[in-house]
Amino acid sequence: MAKPKRRPGPDLRSRVAAMSRGGRDKQRIEPERRCVATGEVGPTSGMIRFVLGPDGTVVPDIRGKLPGRGMWVSARRDALERAVAKKLFARAAKATATVPAGLVDQVEAQLVRRVVDLVSMARKAGRAVAGFEKVKGWLLTGEAVVLLQATDGSDRGKSRLRPPDGKDSFFDVLNASELGLAFGREHVIHAALAAGGLTERIREDALRLSGVRGTGGGESTGKAKKTV
Repeated sequence: MAKPKRRPGPDLRSRVAAMSRGGRDKQRIEPERRCVATGEVGPTSGMIRFVLGPDGTVVPDIRGKLPGRGMWVSARRDALERAVAKKLFARAAKATATVPAGLVDQVEAQLVRRVVDLVSMARKAGRAVAGFEKVKGWLLTGEAVVLLQATDGSDRGKSRLRPPDGKDSFFDVLNASELGLAFGREHVIHAALAAGGLTERIREDALRLSGVRGTGGGESTGKAKKTV
């Protein structure tokens, strides 16, 4: 008598559902977690993971790779500050948890470093350009799928470039010095990203950084912008 077939587990079902017959991604299935600060359930791409170190110190795990039981907080400054103020990490871990001074600022700094590093990788791979004229050229040809502009750049200058259409196509989450680091320059005001895996990773982390910093990011509206 033939043995009954075992049903695939949740992880396998998610992978199968996310693949087409050709083996390419059809629909991304994201895991969800509950925010310890707000109680809301959401995709992990919009959260920050924390773990307890060997000494019981709360450690931010920006990449989501550290061992240990994860504690998740929505990538918003108010949620992070609430988790610290209300001592919610100890409650989530069910153990003594030491919150280091400046934990929220530490999270912000790590996200900045990650976005800068990813943009730098995209530049080296030929998937990112900087400077008004180069960015304008990519926008005109449709090669650019994301427009990055410095938070401290001139509003008048930035308004001369219209972001690409679509969701998550514009971010102003880095200042000119931070954006410059990604391109080996002192300052950069305008940058653009071409489509690709690196750009998707930049989008995800730029959205988290925009939540922590409370800056712009997300769908392109094109308001008060025009391509020169």
